[in-house]
Amino acid sequence: MFLELKNITKTFGKTVANDNISFGLNKGEILALIGENGAGKSTISKILYGLNKPDSGEIFLDGKKLKIHSVLDAIDHGIGMVQQHFMLFESYTVAENIVYGKEPKKNGFFDRKRAAEIVRELGDEYGLHIDPDLKVEDCSVGMRQRIEILKVLYQNADIIIFDEPTAVLVPQEIEELLKTIKDLAKRGKSIIIITHKLQEVMDVADRTVVLRQGKFVGERLISETDIKELSYLMVGRGIPPREVEKKEPGKLVLDVEDLRYKHEGVSILNGLSINVHEGEIVGIAGVSGNGQTELIQCLTGLLKPDSGKVELCGEDISGKSVREIRDLGCAHIPEDRYEFGCARKADLEETSIMGYEHLPEFSSKGLLNEKHNQEFALNLLDKYSVKYDHMGEPAGALSGGNIQKLIVAREIEHNSKFLIAAEPTRGVDIGAQEFIHDRLMDKRNRGDGVLLISSELSEVMSLSDRIYVIYDGQIRGEFTRAEADTNKVGFLMMGGQNGQD
Repeated sequence: MFLELKNITKTFGKTVANDNISFGLNKGEILALIGENGAGKSTISKILYGLNKPDSGEIFLDGKKLKIHSVLDAIDHGIGMVQQHFMLFESYTVAENIVYGKEPKKNGFFDRKRAAEIVRELGDEYGLHIDPDLKVEDCSVGMRQRIEILKVLYQNADIIIFDEPTAVLVPQEIEELLKTIKDLAKRGKSIIIITHKLQEVMDVADRTVVLRQGKFVGERLISETDIKELSYLMVGRGIPPREVEKKEPGKLVLDVEDLRYKHEGVSILNGLSINVHEGEIVGIAGVSGNGQTELIQCLTGLLKPDSGKVELCGEDISGKSVREIRDLGCAHIPEDRYEFGCARKADLEETSIMGYEHLPEFSSKGLLNEKHNQEFALNLLDKYSVKYDHMGEPAGALSGGNIQKLIVAREIEHNSKFLIAAEPTRGVDIGAQEFIHDRLMDKRNRGDGVLLISSELSEVMSLSDRIYVIYDGQIRGEFTRAEADTNKVGFLMMGGQNGQD
């Protein structure tokens, strides 16, 4: 084995994140590290990269024992990491970010020209082309990830860890990234990829190691396993196929007609019309960037549409504030959990009531009802199996999947008449996905309306009673559950027109 981890144990307070874990990585191999949220995947990767120190255990590289006390130690040993949340300086250029900490110098000063040349040379060598003079703040998510990869390659990493690399990418970017990872392995780089998406594991990995509740539970060659077996190893049980009971929809909950919105003169929403009734899940299928974000923000009061009608439970909400819309019965699981779903420094109790703290059950005369609020928060954490250390822990300290579960819990458990669920299972494992899908289905079965917006077509297809396809800010087609199939929906998602072949 090129890299070996032996008996790694790491605890945080009473939580055992890694419990005597051992596994290895071969030269030029792509190893997928999989498991439920809180299984210990990110902790073990952070130990390798010097962000965490193990309580016990040993790490060997080419048979030599390593001492990794810091990120600089890891980099010196040829270990790099592309983290889930990019570590880039927004106001710096692409080149400045890539060479940061190891800048080329000329006459004692930063050699900007040479830095740009380095980026172009790396881009040519690895097929990761990007303009070195671009500011990071002007780069798409996919481009930012490319910068992170080039930064690791510039540091001469032989072992590259990818932590949930596709969690925020659109389908085309995912395909491109998986190709890049395969190319890196062919060039002799050894890859560890942490992902919840088992199809990606099957598509890109050579071997997989499965963790559950901080323990090693098995490893498989990808050529000798399948998604069904891997999901069983991850959660300790089979995931049955979903059966959706047919239900007659009730009264209109959301009615949107001819919605239009421009940003800096560019039309984003172009006469969009949709509706949602009581007792149904309505899915929006589309490649990210076709107006979904602006639609969500117009419905929730974050943006004001230029024209069109938006009614919630029969009341015009197009000019109302975020709070007024929430108070009328609109809950919202946002697509970006950190930007809109929580405050990183807020504790878990605060996060559990966020957006509802002004309601009588949570506060009175400007004072929070601490006893009730703590009980409410504990109930959410327990019911949704959120793994945490203590109630005073900041939301930003939870893993991405666990903070997602807490936000989903908060928005579903307030029993609003209408729920916008945007990317509700982004970054969560297969067991948590099933649980969240069950809760969305429960909400639908109680007679509430759900608008599901997801870049995962399989999620939209499996849950929705009706599906709208969005492209370029317009609805290109509408299907019932019985009418929808992947080919028809996918064709319209890519810009096809109804009636075309």
